Amino acid sequence: MSRVAIIGGGASGLICAIYASINNDVTIIEEKEICGKKILSTGNGRCNYFNAFLETEFYNESSREFLKDIINTNNKQEILSLFESIGILPRIKNGYFYPYSNQASSIREALVKECIVKGVKFINDTKVETIIKNNDKFIINDNLIFDKVILSCGSYASEKKKTNGYDLAMSLGHSITPVLPSLVQLKSEGTFLKKWSGIRSDAKISLYEDDEFVKKEEGEVQLTDYGISGICTFNLSGIVSRGLKNKKKESLVVNFLPFLNFSTREEYFNFLEQRNKTMKNRTICELLEGILNYKLVKVLLQTVDINPNSSYSSLSMQEKQSLLSVLISFRLDIIGTNSYEKAQVCTGGVKLNEISNTFQSNITEGLYIIGEMLDVDGICGGYNLAFAWLSGMIAGKNIK
Repeated sequence: MSRVAIIGGGASGLICAIYASINNDVTIIEEKEICGKKILSTGNGRCNYFNAFLETEFYNESSREFLKDIINTNNKQEILSLFESIGILPRIKNGYFYPYSNQASSIREALVKECIVKGVKFINDTKVETIIKNNDKFIINDNLIFDKVILSCGSYASEKKKTNGYDLAMSLGHSITPVLPSLVQLKSEGTFLKKWSGIRSDAKISLYEDDEFVKKEEGEVQLTDYGISGICTFNLSGIVSRGLKNKKKESLVVNFLPFLNFSTREEYFNFLEQRNKTMKNRTICELLEGILNYKLVKVLLQTVDINPNSSYSSLSMQEKQSLLSVLISFRLDIIGTNSYEKAQVCTGGVKLNEISNTFQSNITEGLYIIGEMLDVDGICGGYNLAFAWLSGMIAGKNIK
């Protein structure tokens, strides 16, 4: 039986402790006053803890090859079975798993209780400053000695102060892909931003890097005084973060008429022409207010210098084309993201080519690295927590 230290009692650390405790003496060392605190804020306090459609395609492209051995039917079923065994009954909506209580605290309490039942020890409110490998032992903070160490320190996301987990990994020989905010709001520039702040609208948004199409998302966007937010924006933000870091030009093209689902510009143009014929004696604002938020209509018209009180028929062909452009291809140049504190996860982390498919380090024997510390990030919908559970489970099972 080995003495195992798990540095960080978050999602991956708690799951890892449950599995590792079967054959080992396990201690969780947590910097905060309690373990699993970050779980409490996930899913707006409801904790979207899994997704029925969990596949590698929903993670950053550089991690998909690594994840092929991790995301499989057996592993997914085992995690769901574990949650059922500790009392979590799922409430499933559109493939999203929530605890039936609709409270993230149910997940946190169930995991901590299971650790206690399994005999896991807790050292809370303690920051790990140093880990030194001496022969076959790990010495933590100069006075704690363990046979195995699991780093599950999390990322910089949602934190006021940055974790030192990456520094610990580097001190043990690992290298780090730049850690950047992901699932985060995006910043732009323009005098119109203050005027559209607070508006929510359904939209299709297309991401372009150096004017080359990259990816498209559809859903509700939230327009803010600094730029744009919302789930579909979040799902593109990791790519944007990495692109901006690499000095690429990042732009979003927003279609505010997603419900039409047309494939050509001509079809959209004909829609406006027909709407004008049907709605006689209306101003341009009145023509559009039944479709879009009236504040948004005024902002869009102002950006192309069209009088909102004029009639559609009075517009020149050039003005009609300009109007169509802001409705279906409004360009938003992205200059940055919001801070780590506002991000749900981070992109980047410990490089995956330094980690085995059991999450043991390929560089330092007896060291495991799991969860958010690794260069794996997924879209919204329970994918990031699912990876935390899976990585913790696999590492815990493989610690002999």
